[in-house]
Amino acid sequence: QVQLVESGGGLVQPGGSLRLSCAASGSLSSYSPMGWYRQAPGKQRELVAGITRGGSTNYAGSVKGRFTISRDNAKNTVALQMNSLKPEDTAVYYCVAAIWNLVAPNYWGQGTQVTVSS
Repeated sequence: QVQLVESGGGLVQPGGSLRLSCAASGSLSSYSPMGWYRQAPGKQRELVAGITRGGSTNYAGSVKGRFTISRDNAKNTVALQMNSLKPEDTAVYYCVAAIWNLVAPNYWGQGTQVTVSS
């Protein structure tokens, strides 16, 4: 059984920063890719950022240059540093992990709300 627990969401003004963290426990392979999805009201979930065990990263075009994903393999944690936040970044953010590919994650966290508003 794999559990993903997020922390770090909240309310921030446009242009501000937030850092999301996720801790994985259970039988998650250290080779599993990990990442973050988000879902805004009335929209489909989208992959925001992903990272492999080796540190290769990918980002959605809308966040490239503003968000940075990082990973600590020894601690089985993943983080998302979000800078220059915009109102359109408002969403529930989910930590995810996959056996093979983040296009179809096998494990999801419970989600953490990020609200960007003045």
